[in-house]
Amino acid sequence: MRYLIALLAVAGLVVSGLALQVHYDTKTAPCSINEKWDCGIVNHSPYAVMYGVPVAAIGIAGYLLIAILAFLRQRGLLLLATAIGMAFALYLTNIEAHVLGVWCLYCVISQFLIAAILLLAIGWVVWVRLRSGAA
Repeated sequence: MRYLIALLAVAGLVVSGLALQVHYDTKTAPCSINEKWDCGIVNHSPYAVMYGVPVAAIGIAGYLLIAILAFLRQRGLLLLATAIGMAFALYLTNIEAHVLGVWCLYCVISQFLIAAILLLAIGWVVWVRLRSGAA
């Protein structure tokens, strides 16, 4: 389970890295599809930075932490970190949907990844508790 979670976290690192590249790039974003799907608009908006730190960089740090916790088998901390990441992703998704009205493909992929990691983390914690209770 930890390898699957770590693999998804690495995918999150890549997606967050791509979003960070768009944040700093002044050219047209590679994922600018139409007026409703434009990573450039999202990643250049005022909501793309928190306390001077790009949101994509926060994502990189979060996915790195998740991968490390998975490898170290720190299930409780992994579940906590992933739940915080999911809450943050839902906050950002709400901004895309209700404030900006524009979606970032990288952000949507990241939302899927953090949701999958959260479900796996919950399953891992439950499985270990059930297994230890049966012994």
